[in-house]
Amino acid sequence: MKTFKILGLMSGTSLDGLDLCYCFINKDIDTWSFEIVETKSIPYSDDMQSELKDSIYLKANELLQFHNTYGTWLGQKARQFISEKKLDVDFIASHGHTTHHQPENGLTFQLGSGQHLANESGCKVVCDFRTNDVALGGQGAPLVPIGDQLFFGEYDYCLNLGGISNISLIQKGKRIAYDIGLANMILNYITRKIDLAYDKGGEMARSGTINQSMLDRLNDLKYYLLPHPKSIGYEWFVEEVVPIVDLTDDSTENLLHTSIHHICEKVAQQVKLNSTKKASTLFVTGGGALNHFLIKVLQEKLGESVEVMVPEKTLIEFKEAVVFALMGALRIGQEMNVLHSVTGAKRDSSSGVVYLPA
Repeated sequence: MKTFKILGLMSGTSLDGLDLCYCFINKDIDTWSFEIVETKSIPYSDDMQSELKDSIYLKANELLQFHNTYGTWLGQKARQFISEKKLDVDFIASHGHTTHHQPENGLTFQLGSGQHLANESGCKVVCDFRTNDVALGGQGAPLVPIGDQLFFGEYDYCLNLGGISNISLIQKGKRIAYDIGLANMILNYITRKIDLAYDKGGEMARSGTINQSMLDRLNDLKYYLLPHPKSIGYEWFVEEVVPIVDLTDDSTENLLHTSIHHICEKVAQQVKLNSTKKASTLFVTGGGALNHFLIKVLQEKLGESVEVMVPEKTLIEFKEAVVFALMGALRIGQEMNVLHSVTGAKRDSSSGVVYLPA
């Protein structure tokens, strides 16, 4: 059995912070497994959150400068974590932070220069996992389904509730996946208006009621009519969703309650659309899995034929970082880590760029 000792770094569209997950990725012939050893979440400061959120508006030279400084910051945090926990690391696998995602224009960009990260941390780095797939005509997203296939294949559906909701499943013998639509991105946008990072457990949302006009406008977003493969990013949220929230004059509780009903309706719709069994399992991870009200509404909308399964908290929070560690291991072994059946690219690829510390 081959074991890779990897530090996975993940920063998602919900802008919560940086997730660091030191894990062992094991390969035994053709079977892959993982063990989470040490984890840490570093919340973004208000300034860093604003810089990341507003980076889509930067001029090219400013964006590239921030790309380098953010890469250095990632390297500092990785080095501190490695030192603090006395870790033996083969390499770092970093997702970076997506700013621009326009696969229809052949581009996607993740902040966090791999060379700066490598130099600052002193470790080999694998990053930039999306660009190659986009160059091959794919969406460059979602990428986590390779982990669903190799680590969580026993579940009928794998749902990730990060800033965006995406689903992964087997259809006609092949793994498919796509971004369903909204998740924590809209919920956190609403709570930040009242200087609250997030609605813990969905308790504020639970006390609200549905704003039918807002729900109708969210449900009518054109993205939901597109066939897969498809994906969305922060730009779509700013252009299509923010105006709906900002123009709805209602309480925070009602905005959150309405948004959760919208999120769950769209997820349930996709699960039912792909259903081929009388009874199935839906494995849920990502920050949204900690929103008890959201999970309750989701189970209600799915009905008894689909069992919503939420794992323990560490896996909920660090699954994506673990999967990027796996993607790094596959890249180092020159094995396929991005599935064209998911992204719509010309072929499967072994994606990611390797940087060595100077």
